[in-house]
Amino acid sequence: MEKPLILVTNDDGIAAPGIRILVDIARAFGEVVVVAPDSPQSGQGHAITIHDPLRLKKVNIFSGVEAWECSGTPVDCVKLAKHVVLKDRPIALCVSGINHGTNASINILYSGTLSAAMEASLEDIKSIGFSLDDFSFDADFKPGIPWVEKIMQFALAQPFEKGNLLNVNIPKLSAAEIRGLRLCRQADARWVENFMEGRDPNGQPYYWLTGEFVNSDQGEDTDIWALRNGYISIVPSMHDLTNYKAMSSLKGLEQL
Repeated sequence: MEKPLILVTNDDGIAAPGIRILVDIARAFGEVVVVAPDSPQSGQGHAITIHDPLRLKKVNIFSGVEAWECSGTPVDCVKLAKHVVLKDRPIALCVSGINHGTNASINILYSGTLSAAMEASLEDIKSIGFSLDDFSFDADFKPGIPWVEKIMQFALAQPFEKGNLLNVNIPKLSAAEIRGLRLCRQADARWVENFMEGRDPNGQPYYWLTGEFVNSDQGEDTDIWALRNGYISIVPSMHDLTNYKAMSSLKGLEQL
């Protein structure tokens, strides 16, 4: 039987340790093609490049795996992978990551990792964004590997009903400390932001974004709760941002 085609991408850049782990896992399940940014693109969200040309360069980074580095954003990578590199070949699964740092709760809106996976889901491709709750470059991905394998195997074997995107976050714990998988909702949390002001050598002002992550959601069914209690969180996600609960209360707008 023909092996399933698996697209691997990320937002930390094609040379990041996390994507190497994901490639090694994916190659056990199918034919792997990598299209990833040529430099870090964290926090790009669903940005696309429209005013500059995009460039693709074939690279020999992963032994035995076709890999391309892209000058654009993570979403650009998925678009080019589908329409240029793979020329619309059917993709069984797109996996993005493994991101250095959590993408739980509201972070899904800012994350290039999840936006790449979401772009694949918009193309009706089953997709998963994987993130580890450790921002360091030398983060230890090994404890999460068996769980990533299980999730990927499940995704390849099972249909996703009414949506095809999973947001998976792995806690920074040892293998013995990880308690298992938890299907969750996205926690109602946000960043409380501040800008530090400074002066450059020419005396011109600049601003540096800082902030504090505030979680006011005390539910035990959220991704934040799962991570803080030793579980790998899995949030089924989608691109439909309609607030269906508000529809009935806003019906009066139609009478204006």
